[in-house]
Amino acid sequence: MKTLLKTIPQPSFLSFASSSLLYSPSSSLHLQAQTIQNPSSPSNLVENFTRLCYQRDLTNAISAMNSLQSHHVHAGSLAYSELIKCCVDRRAINHGKMVHLHIFSNGYVPETFLINHLLNMYIKFGLLDEARKLFDEMPERNVVSWTTMISAYTNGNRSEEALKFLILMQREGVRANMFTFSSVLRSCDRLRTIRQLHCSIIKCGLESDVFVRSALIDIYAKWGELDNGLRVFDEMVTGDLIVWNSIIGSFAQNSDSDRALHLFKRMKRAGFSSNQGTLTSVLRACTVSVQLDLGRQVHGHVLKFESDLILNNALLDMYCKCGNLEGANSAFMRMSERDVISWTTMIAGFAQNGHSQEALRLFGLMKDFGIRPNHITMVGVLFACSHAGLVEDGWYYFQSMKKLYGIVPQREHCGCMVDLLGRAGKLDEAIKFIHEMECAPDAVTWKTLLGACRVYHNMDLAAYAAEQVLQLEPHDEGAYILLSNIYANSRRWEDAEEVRKTMRERGVRKEPGCSWIEVDRQIHAFVRGDKSHPHADKISKELNRLIQRITEAGYVPDTNFVLQDIEREQKEDSLRYHSEKLAIAFGLIHSIKEKPIRIMKNLRICGDCHTFAKLVAKTENRNIIIRDAIRFHHFKDGACSCADYW
Repeated sequence: MKTLLKTIPQPSFLSFASSSLLYSPSSSLHLQAQTIQNPSSPSNLVENFTRLCYQRDLTNAISAMNSLQSHHVHAGSLAYSELIKCCVDRRAINHGKMVHLHIFSNGYVPETFLINHLLNMYIKFGLLDEARKLFDEMPERNVVSWTTMISAYTNGNRSEEALKFLILMQREGVRANMFTFSSVLRSCDRLRTIRQLHCSIIKCGLESDVFVRSALIDIYAKWGELDNGLRVFDEMVTGDLIVWNSIIGSFAQNSDSDRALHLFKRMKRAGFSSNQGTLTSVLRACTVSVQLDLGRQVHGHVLKFESDLILNNALLDMYCKCGNLEGANSAFMRMSERDVISWTTMIAGFAQNGHSQEALRLFGLMKDFGIRPNHITMVGVLFACSHAGLVEDGWYYFQSMKKLYGIVPQREHCGCMVDLLGRAGKLDEAIKFIHEMECAPDAVTWKTLLGACRVYHNMDLAAYAAEQVLQLEPHDEGAYILLSNIYANSRRWEDAEEVRKTMRERGVRKEPGCSWIEVDRQIHAFVRGDKSHPHADKISKELNRLIQRITEAGYVPDTNFVLQDIEREQKEDSLRYHSEKLAIAFGLIHSIKEKPIRIMKNLRICGDCHTFAKLVAKTENRNIIIRDAIRFHHFKDGACSCADYW
């Protein structure tokens, strides 16, 4: 009897020793023989159970556990922890609950670390209430117990409970560690709370921990506090790639590409090698700022991780959004693996760069490869139809979305259809479509219709669309500008001035048109009539030369795009100094002749500048690429990739 009691329960270190013996070649035959001689003895039951746990044989281990239960025997904590690790998905929920009941049966008191394994098991199953109940019943809780629950609440978007648990943890005298703070920081929904936690981190002496510092940078960036995030970064005693990635990613995600790229250069000078995370952020920064040359340099680093799908997709996106379809297509063809994001990026890239037929061909190829499109893919397809005037194709793809792919049309898809119909001049069909949309139209939908009304001079419908926009977004400058421009186009100057007066009264300001170009790794920005540039005199002379030359080729300034009641000579002078014309002239002076002139513009290019760019491309034998707020325009040999349908 005394011998039997000594085996129930075994201390954990004895269980570990026993399990280790099972794997000793010299002892395996002896143990096997012993089990055969007396298979139901407590020691043999424990040995058999432990062996099955370490072999991750869940079914037989549960059966062996039931034998332990029937003999009122418990194994060691390490064996049970191995068994819990076998319960990895929801199909094993019942097995996990059986282990839980067995561990607490017959007055057995498991060690804290084993209960923590059970907590983690329930959380992986998504059974947070069961985990909370177990947590509340724990006789002793350590930092792992508290951190496990805090992380669970954070991941479950239950931020208030995560923060409450941190407070309760501190009241119980349990000291938070780096994992606790890294988890709870992600729960912060108030800037004041972030700062309080930051103070607590400093008091605990964890401010230099790489995970905590990275989490602090991420949460400050999430709240737009980039300077605070940078301050945290600059306080580092020693650098770490994880923290470098956090700070670079923070600026890239917040569209501050200049500082993201500056930090990347700092990182390289500090002797750190970039990894996939670094390069993905840097490519995003290159994409936002349209810095193709730097993006190409980053491509060289990407080659070290050529099988990384996420990184390759970021590379595709960079090339497409920088207007370099050759680079994008080359990278796409070299990819060893492509997913729906890869195909969608290329489809959208072709569509935005004026190659709608190629985008639709690629969509067909994607389906042939068995890749199922998602809702973003269909936005790209409908965009391609819209910008090529393919009304029938657009209707087909829109109506087949739900039937063929199970994709319910969202506002983005409906907006593309309104754009498709509006561009084609089918305004009656467009307004009918809006009224029949299953989802309520938003301001973007109405502004799309408003833009079409401007092209086709439908003032009554324009006034109605503008009214709908301003009901939804009273301070939307775009609606006021479009409506004012429609009145100005129709020479209704008093109505146009009335709209401008309303803007002034409501404090709504028009965003000035701006164009920028990169030359020798420097960004040069221009606004209309800008004379502040150091090379303003040279730019003006070059612009006069270009206008004289293209006038000989048939250029006549289209003064319809000057929406002011002034004399024609003044209108022509106003057109002469549009920001994109200034950028083109500067590009011709300073860029290499073999390289395309790449210009970005924050607003839609006007018709006169569009004609100007086509003729300059022809007379100067240069390729000019302009990305406006909607799409790319590739000018070559007197033609544009949009085929003047824009």
